[in-house]
Amino acid sequence: MMRKLLSLRHWQQTFVRIFQLLRSKDVSLLDKLIFSVPVLLYWVLPDVMPFMPVDDIAVTMLLAEWFARRMETKYNIK
Repeated sequence: MMRKLLSLRHWQQTFVRIFQLLRSKDVSLLDKLIFSVPVLLYWVLPDVMPFMPVDDIAVTMLLAEWFARRMETKYNIK
């Protein structure tokens, strides 16, 4: 598991999946916003949320993995 999380190939594939899901007409706009808005806000407003000592990249990576799995399961994409 840890080897997978540290793998650049894994994260490259994850972000390719995210890009495809965000462009997909099968995925609803609401689902796309559920991923995009928190990520964008965390990137733009990190100083407003001092109680979250997690790096912007780490938050994006965690949300990307969650979003990709959830959308692929929900819409039977793969």
